[in-house]
Amino acid sequence: MTGDRPAADHPAFRLRTEDAAWDAFVAAASRGAYAQQTAWAEVKAANGWTPERVVVDGPGGPIGAQVLVHRLGPSPWAMGYAPRGPLAMRFGAGDVTAWTDALRACAGRLRLSHVVIDPAVPAGDPLEGWLGANGWRRTAPVQPSRTRLIDLTRSEDALWGDLRGKWRQYVTKARREGVTVVETGSEGLDDFFAIYVETARRAGFVHRTQAAYAATYAVFARHGAARLLFAEDAAGRRQATLLLLGCGATAIEPYGGMTAAGASSRANYLLKWEAIRSSRERGFTTYDLWGLAHPGIEQFKAGFGGHEVTWIGAWELVTRPVVQGLVTVAQRARVALATRRLGRPAPGGDAG
Repeated sequence: MTGDRPAADHPAFRLRTEDAAWDAFVAAASRGAYAQQTAWAEVKAANGWTPERVVVDGPGGPIGAQVLVHRLGPSPWAMGYAPRGPLAMRFGAGDVTAWTDALRACAGRLRLSHVVIDPAVPAGDPLEGWLGANGWRRTAPVQPSRTRLIDLTRSEDALWGDLRGKWRQYVTKARREGVTVVETGSEGLDDFFAIYVETARRAGFVHRTQAAYAATYAVFARHGAARLLFAEDAAGRRQATLLLLGCGATAIEPYGGMTAAGASSRANYLLKWEAIRSSRERGFTTYDLWGLAHPGIEQFKAGFGGHEVTWIGAWELVTRPVVQGLVTVAQRARVALATRRLGRPAPGGDAG
């Protein structure tokens, strides 16, 4: 309670307790942070993560994050991860201090060994200094540290003109060969997964289970924030796919792939152009290409225009150093084993 007003009147109280209020805040305050939406908490519940919203009324307004909490085996300890958090309409030194203090109290109550954040805030922002001053330290990245953002407020002709000349030729070639782009519902998930697995095997990255992608699509589609797109050849064979998610005015493409035939026909070029064009048509103002995992992907995405952004990266607040050290060693060993068995992590990452 502050002054004579009941706590329920405070913006932070509503954001902590009302899903609709929180999702509206995420949509307005974030750069497409879909992993801060309540839909993502629902997706991750199947993997044992539970959400805890830590929100305070800072000097500059509400600041907060949906922290996903994961118990560490049979121990009494847990860890927290706030993908793309915290969020605020604007950050200030006092806001960061107030929120960090609230997070420390939450960590004590939930017995968290540490909490990791990776805000979608450009590198060089004062937030870096404010985090450091409040006990945060840099840690290994979870989400992509670089991406490309396309401004969809411009005309379609301007967006088309931003494509490299060769990219425009490839889009035209795909159309000339009879490739078309279609949108499906959940009935397309089997084909999506087959293409994604083929892409993973060819490129050597780790993919999740089909159920994980199906759950992501189902939950976000229920909120009107998911699209499943395919590029099909003249015979109706699906050659490339994208799973798009929406957050506020931003369209994001966290998952996609293509077949060997799709690479030959340039179906993936037509598909991405149509995803960008149709997102603008639907009223989105930004298109997030979501991660530049390696030089090949970086070059491909750069050909569609936009501008590159580097985020401030991942930071951690350690509250139980001994437990956190043991958890970090175990996590690194698990990742190293998975990488040796299956390949590098998926391009673009996965929000937790």
